[in-house]
Amino acid sequence: MFNEALLFLLDVLLQPFAAILLLRFHLQWLRAPLRNPVGEFVMVLTNFLVLPARRLIPSVRGLDLATLLLALLVEMLYLTGLWWALSNPTHGLLLPGLLFLGIIKLLKVSLYLLMAAVFAQAILSWVNPYTPAAPLLAAVTQRFLHPLRKVVPMLGNVDLSSLLLLIICQLILIVPIGALEQMALRLF
Repeated sequence: MFNEALLFLLDVLLQPFAAILLLRFHLQWLRAPLRNPVGEFVMVLTNFLVLPARRLIPSVRGLDLATLLLALLVEMLYLTGLWWALSNPTHGLLLPGLLFLGIIKLLKVSLYLLMAAVFAQAILSWVNPYTPAAPLLAAVTQRFLHPLRKVVPMLGNVDLSSLLLLIICQLILIVPIGALEQMALRLF
C-alpha cells in the first residue's frame, strides 16, 4: 500500500515536473515566445529552482544547461524512487545506468512534448488559429515541420506534414529509443 502511494506521488509530482523543466529548456532553445499563458506558467512554476541553479551552471552556446541538468536530476530522482518502490531497495542502483536511463527518458519526453505540440497545433488550427498559444506552438513545431513540408505536398487544403512528423516521432520512440532503453536497463 505504501509503495502504491509512493508510485502515485512520483507519477503526479516528479515526472510532470521533469517534463515541465524540459519544456522550459526546449522553449528557450527554440526561442519560442513566452508571453502567453503556457510560457508564463512554465516560467513561474520552474523559476524557484532554475534561477538559483543558473548562478552555478552557466549557459553554453545559448543553451540553458541549468534547466536541462535540473530536468535530468529530477528524472533521475524519479527513476530512483521508482526503483526503490518496485524492487528490493537493498540492491544498489548503478549511477552510470541511472544517468543513461535518465537521458533516454528525457529524449523520450522530448519526443512526447513535440508530438503534443504538433497535435495541439493541428487541433487549434481548426478551432481557434489565433489563440495566444499559437505562436508558441508554431515556434516549437516549425523547425521540424518545415523540411517535411518541402517533401509532402498539400492535398487540397490539408497539410499532411503534421501526420508524417507524428509517424516519424513514433517510429523513433519504438526503434532507436526502445533499443537504447533496453541497453540502459541491462546496466542495472
